[in-house]
Amino acid sequence: MDPIKQSSSQLVFTVRRRKAELITPAKPTPRETKFLSDIDDQEGLRFQIPVINFYRNDSDYSTGGNHDPVKVIKKAIAETLVFYYPFAGRLREGNGRKLMVDCTGEGVMFVEADADVTLEEFGDELQPPFPCLEELLYDVPGSAGVLNCPLLLIQVTRLKCGGFIFALRLNHTMSDAAGLVHFMTAVGEMARGASVPSTLPVWCRELLNSRNPPRVTCTHHEYDEVPDTKGTIIPLDGMVHKSFFFGPSEVSALRRFIPPHLRKSSTFELLTSVLWRCRTISLKPDPEEEVRVLCIVNARSKFNPPLPNGFYGNAFAFPVAVTTAAKLCKNPLGYALELVKKAKSDVTDEYMKSVADLMVMKGRPHFTVVRTYLVSDVTRAGFGEVDFGWGKAVYGGPAKGGVGAIPGVASFYIPFKNKNGENGIVVPVCLPAFAMEIFVEELDGMLKGNDDPLGKYTNYAIIKPAL
Repeated sequence: MDPIKQSSSQLVFTVRRRKAELITPAKPTPRETKFLSDIDDQEGLRFQIPVINFYRNDSDYSTGGNHDPVKVIKKAIAETLVFYYPFAGRLREGNGRKLMVDCTGEGVMFVEADADVTLEEFGDELQPPFPCLEELLYDVPGSAGVLNCPLLLIQVTRLKCGGFIFALRLNHTMSDAAGLVHFMTAVGEMARGASVPSTLPVWCRELLNSRNPPRVTCTHHEYDEVPDTKGTIIPLDGMVHKSFFFGPSEVSALRRFIPPHLRKSSTFELLTSVLWRCRTISLKPDPEEEVRVLCIVNARSKFNPPLPNGFYGNAFAFPVAVTTAAKLCKNPLGYALELVKKAKSDVTDEYMKSVADLMVMKGRPHFTVVRTYLVSDVTRAGFGEVDFGWGKAVYGGPAKGGVGAIPGVASFYIPFKNKNGENGIVVPVCLPAFAMEIFVEELDGMLKGNDDPLGKYTNYAIIKPAL
């Protein structure tokens, strides 16, 4: 089965927006300064991340008889900000590049909009890349800075069919996927009539601060300073966005490449190994150059004691697998799989403390992006479960792949049901056009089983030094 699904990106429609406004907390909130953690304010999280949820008009929503999602959600945001009031503030930077929230109560940016399109016109499989995304999540001029700007931008767009789109842009230093879903869930609960969120937010960012004195006790190749000697950071020109679906049959086809001693590997580990390998082949790096995959690992359960339930800050690590392009592509898949499994197992309570210490000692560096692929599994984050009174989202999750302080590096694993009703994972991939063709060919070869599954899969001749 071909995993590439045609997106509805050819669809063109008009979005009429009202003037952007600020939504402030519904009641007075504390005026104070709250420091971010030493995990939150690293350079690699100082960017805006887009999320998008699509909703049908199939609700029996009746609270107050208000069927306008804009009015319902605006009111719910104001009520939720009473509890999540730091989101209504602004970031400032202090000594040592330390970030803090000035809880000014200025509010979050909100855009009301209408689009002359129905949900059905987006096609029967909603997945990135979405058509006219820049119209559904409008970049309000002057709003996108990391410092002194709104920490959230939310746009609710009504559709002709009565459905709507909830799109959000988050300053990533404030929250990770799990933390953002806490906030979105609370907005949904308030929209459905609650007076208090079922899970109260917990700040406690000091739990992820460096020790005194800081001491790096683990190896962190994810923050190595790697010079880009051959211009291998992906250029943004000519980038192609495609989504790939992995359902039961695709995963089963790929599992044939796993050697017996690794049969218990998770789907995340399998997909990460396959995509890293296919992507590396497609980009044609020098065979002897180092290549990396960074696996985002939610560390909430790794802490002892575990982080509080309502914690909504960044609580993940970027453990890394490193090898040469030649070794990754010449060896059977089991080689990459072992590297990925080892990287994931590195994350412990001590590892997180060591990352926080490294941040303070080295000036909050960016993770390595040269010849790097970053993967983030949001299949369990719960974006699609968020209910504003119109039921669960038809699609909920990242608005596109390749986002980040350095675009083109990241892919998300997003839960997805295809038109045949199969549950699986959709992965948006962002590559230069020449590389995407090779990527598709490599992945298709594995899915169609054209090669000896446990042999040396791939014609390495296509790997040649970048010019």
